[in-house]
Amino acid sequence: MKYKSILKATLTGLTLALAPAPAMLSAETLQVMQGATQSALEVPMNRAVVVESDVPFTELSIANPSIADISSLSDRTIYVLGKAPGRTTLTLLGGDGRLISNVEVHVAPDIAEFKERLQQILPGEQIEVRTANDGIVLSGTVSSAAKLDRAMDLAQRYAPDRVSNLMSVGGTQQVMLKVRFAEMQRSVSKSLSSSLAIQGSTLGGNLGLSGGTNSTSTTGAIVNALNAISPSTADNNAAMLFGFNAGGLEVGILLEALESRGMVRTLAEPNLVALSGQEAKFLAGGEYPVPVSQEDGKVTVEYKPFGVQLNFVPRVVDGDIINLELEASVSSIDPANGFSQGGFTVDAFRKRQTSTTVEMRDGESFAIAGLLSDDFRDLNGQVPWLGDIPVLGALFRSAEYARQQTELVIIVTPHLVSPTRGEALALPTDRVQPPSEAGLFLFGHVTGSTSAPKEGGAGEVARQDFSGSYGYVLDQ
Repeated sequence: MKYKSILKATLTGLTLALAPAPAMLSAETLQVMQGATQSALEVPMNRAVVVESDVPFTELSIANPSIADISSLSDRTIYVLGKAPGRTTLTLLGGDGRLISNVEVHVAPDIAEFKERLQQILPGEQIEVRTANDGIVLSGTVSSAAKLDRAMDLAQRYAPDRVSNLMSVGGTQQVMLKVRFAEMQRSVSKSLSSSLAIQGSTLGGNLGLSGGTNSTSTTGAIVNALNAISPSTADNNAAMLFGFNAGGLEVGILLEALESRGMVRTLAEPNLVALSGQEAKFLAGGEYPVPVSQEDGKVTVEYKPFGVQLNFVPRVVDGDIINLELEASVSSIDPANGFSQGGFTVDAFRKRQTSTTVEMRDGESFAIAGLLSDDFRDLNGQVPWLGDIPVLGALFRSAEYARQQTELVIIVTPHLVSPTRGEALALPTDRVQPPSEAGLFLFGHVTGSTSAPKEGGAGEVARQDFSGSYGYVLDQ
């Protein structure tokens, strides 16, 4: 039994000896040698570092106790606690009062946890984290602006208002915006009016009767009807004159019937390129002078832009997702709605404008604005009682009918673009050259001959056939 107990105890001891020792937490230490100027001691804020000396010391001092606190664990070991960001000096003195060493202590915010969280939230991103005084400095390259914002938001949690952003966004960050304005207008108007005049020698030459509606009832129109003279004023459009005599009775009938139709097609397609986060402006048109009265009675001139205008700010959010903040408008001068005052004539503007913010992917399109308008107006006027007479009452009535339809749509399409070589781009003037004097006067050439390019975008333009009409061809 005794041998069995001894053997059991021996096996137990071997088992414990061979078993792996529990993991020990190793403390951060700095070895201090006598007489040597040491490198800086990095101490995270609110954490401690152990400093060991190869010779015993008798006295310790710290230059700024508000930055770091010290305490001696033994005559060779020092406990340094970081309290506030900054730099200070730790001095060690020997038993004879001689200097053993000066250690520069750097206390910085603890960014170890921040680095771990940054890798968990944004894995694979090349972001470098450093400390500067009491703040955090982020540098490197991220794949999108959205991930840059996430990194900045996380850093603000650890160093509020003390984060410096030196990061850059990689990938394509230039956006070309294609905007298409398309508008169709159609108008139809019809009008019918009449005048009747009777004059004669009956009743001693005192017989006279006139009536009508609209502009044909004017005195000049009635006289013209009785004298068989067609009206010449612009108020009588598409006028027809009928007159006859019945003995001593003269009868004149003036009818005005007009039908007008019109159609307008408007198309504008501005394209503009801008860097992500930067504003771009585009204006194809001009500026119209408008007089403005001042308080001292003087009149100054203020210029109002008109034409095709485009202002937008693109932001590449993540990958190929693009956020667009844009203002687009198409305007033209409208003299019909202008006014005159003080010797000045100012025209009005006809404008179609939109302002919005949308988000879409590269190459996708949005119809950001649209308008369907259908205006209808009719008017029926007549001479009281006379207009109600059957058949003959039509001569004392007028009718007007007007209808106007408008359809407008604005479509935007963003594209991520990158620069290319200049010779790969084509210009509208690549195939146009001024003609020679002989070609202009002898043969009537409006363009001269030129050697067409063979490669690139200019070569593609040169291979096209422009023998017909140039530019947009609008079929009416």
